[in-house]
Formats: sequence, structure tokens, C-alpha cells
Amino acid sequence: MASADDSYDLALAASTLRANGTDVQALLGALVVGLADALGDRIETVFAGGRFRKSHDIASVRIMVGDEHFEAMVDGAQLRCSVSHLSGGIRIRSETLDTDAWITRLVSSLANEAAQSESARRALEHLVIGGNQ
Repeated sequence: MASADDSYDLALAASTLRANGTDVQALLGALVVGLADALGDRIETVFAGGRFRKSHDIASVRIMVGDEHFEAMVDGAQLRCSVSHLSGGIRIRSETLDTDAWITRLVSSLANEAAQSESARRALEHLVIGGNQ
């Protein structure tokens, strides 16, 4: 991002997501809305419900940023978050993180990619300012 103080922008993006973290669906909804247009097929959303029952509740979100896959799955009122590192398309490492650490790492990965990628820059911008202003 072209900003005089990128660390402030990262902190703002992470705190915006954390503010929605008291409600799991609000947090995931903010992620999907904030990132869907910018990341396109690099974000996958699975909705709750079954084949015959439609639901607007999100069951899980997977976000691909570089060689990392960020996944958040709803488990009751909690999120189970993990980050997998891939090399050559093969998962070589996976770790479970708490929601705050997961958000921080996601925003940081988007910021690192934003230096070279217009779509990642737009995604991070959407999280910071809520879309094109």
C-alpha cells in the first residue's frame, strides 16, 4: 500500500476484523465482503446448511495468499483457525492459531503480497477502508 505508515494501516485492518470477532458470522462476513472482489477465486466460502436447506451462515472460509492457505471454520460460537504452508502445491506444514494471531498473520501476508500484487493491495485496502471510497 502506498502509505506513509503501513504499520498503522495493518493495525487498523486487524483491529477492524477483531471488532467483528465477537460474532463469528460478522467476522467471517467482513472477511468475505472485504476480500471477495479483490481476491476472486483465491477465497473460498462454504455456507452452512445442506443440499436442500439454504443458509446465509458461513461454515468456513479459505483464503490463499502466496504459498499460505488461511482457513477459518465455525465450531459452535468459536472459530478454529489454521494456516498451511505449501511448496509446489503440496502442504508441508500446518499450524493452528487463535483468531487474533490468525487475523494478524492474514493481514501481514496480504501486506507482503501487496508490495507486488495489485489484487492483494486492493484486498488490504478493502479491509482498511471498507472498499473504494
